[in-house]
Order: sequence, then C-alpha cells, then structure tokens
Amino acid sequence: MGATKIIAILLLVVGAASLAMGGFSYTKDKTVVKLGSLEVSAKEKEQVNIPMWLGVGAIAVGGLLLVFGNRR
Repeated sequence: MGATKIIAILLLVVGAASLAMGGFSYTKDKTVVKLGSLEVSAKEKEQVNIPMWLGVGAIAVGGLLLVFGNRR
C-alpha cells in the first residue's frame, strides 16, 4: 500500500470522525488566586468545534486521492 493510499484513508477517517463528533473538549488548569505560597486553581473545560465544511473537505480530498492518486 502506497503512501498516497494511506494518506487518503486517514483523511477519510478523520473527516468522518469530525462529522460524527463535531469537535472535542479538553480540561485545562487555571490559577485563580496566588498569594505567596498559597495557590488556588480551577479546572476549566474547553470545547473546540470543528467546522462541518472541514470534515466534508477532508472526505472529498481523501476520496479524490484514493481514486486518482496512483495515476501518472
């Protein structure tokens, strides 16, 4: 299996996953108060949304690479 087919399959999988999930979230620590050696922190949950056009574009490019990638 060539590199072009591997990249095409990865683009198809990532595009489909982004359409199915719509984004991802992560947690980060934020320092709220810091007084000398005393530190109060809070955890914030951040949401990252992936645009639908990006997922559709990844699927389209992956499909085109899969079909036309080996032609020279």
